[in-house]
Amino acid sequence: MAGAGLDRGPEFFGFLVVPDFSMIAFTAAVEPLRLANRVAEKDLYRWRVISKDGGPVTASNGITVTPAMSLGEMVAGGSGKVSTVILCSGIGAERYDDREVFGMLRRLDRRGTVLGALCTGAQILARAGLMGGYKCAIHWENLPAFTEAFPDIDVASHLFEIDRNRLTCCGGTAALDMMVHLIGLDHGEDLALQVSEQCLVDRVRHADVDQRMALRVRLGGHHPKLVEAISIMEANLEEPLPADELARSVNLSQRQLERLFGKHLRRSPTQYYVSLRLQRARLLLSQTDLPVFDVALACGFVSASHFSKTYRQHFGLVPRDERRRHLDVPAKHP
Repeated sequence: MAGAGLDRGPEFFGFLVVPDFSMIAFTAAVEPLRLANRVAEKDLYRWRVISKDGGPVTASNGITVTPAMSLGEMVAGGSGKVSTVILCSGIGAERYDDREVFGMLRRLDRRGTVLGALCTGAQILARAGLMGGYKCAIHWENLPAFTEAFPDIDVASHLFEIDRNRLTCCGGTAALDMMVHLIGLDHGEDLALQVSEQCLVDRVRHADVDQRMALRVRLGGHHPKLVEAISIMEANLEEPLPADELARSVNLSQRQLERLFGKHLRRSPTQYYVSLRLQRARLLLSQTDLPVFDVALACGFVSASHFSKTYRQHFGLVPRDERRRHLDVPAKHP
């Protein structure tokens, strides 16, 4: 990260894996480093996979990796100067609470080590007290829970964020975008482009690209007024707009809006709006410790009983059972 063209020897990365880490984000971060070495025909980067105790760690897809060392060994300098440690996690990061690991990460920070996180790893860095005053990125599914848990941390729905000595990305193939961007900063755009070509990637996305597909793409290219109305719904989940106000905001009558939803989505605007709010509630129930009533308020329900009844009609179980299900059964990526 010090600038292109400087011959300062190989940069050393440590990839700290925790149980149920995202394999796609992990490999998308490691492979650009390997390819940079191959294209440059010299070791620009070195890396080691590490875990808390040096033992095997299983990813969310069931594949187990065997680290080269423990986090304690790396902190003690057992592998030379490590410039960057990137935390690799996945679903369930909001429940990760290993005080010993937090302490070792803080020691690395005091030493001047760059700290990074893939997918949901920003949750763990935040729980360790290492994201205060920094911008960060996290997977879009975790954004609502993260903002509830850490309201003072500046989190964005971008692909990745590089803020001084913090590198965070939302996971998936965005890890590749972030690493190629770092390679460009370190060794020039020409090498970064060559690495992209090796990955069969025709373009490297910039940091501030939004994580999610455009709404019109997610909806299958439906009527622009429908897309506009749903976009307004998504921006107003905590305080839902009345049906007539929603219709006015897209310059339609209430009846016209109902016809539009019925034609394209086979649901009324009200039904669709409720489903969006319940989806948000499901994420908060599974990823936060917020009381059920607070979850209800955050999703536009003024009554806990109405929230519970509506939730059960939609998902087949009450909110408390939803939370218990996620606490009892370790979550896995598909």
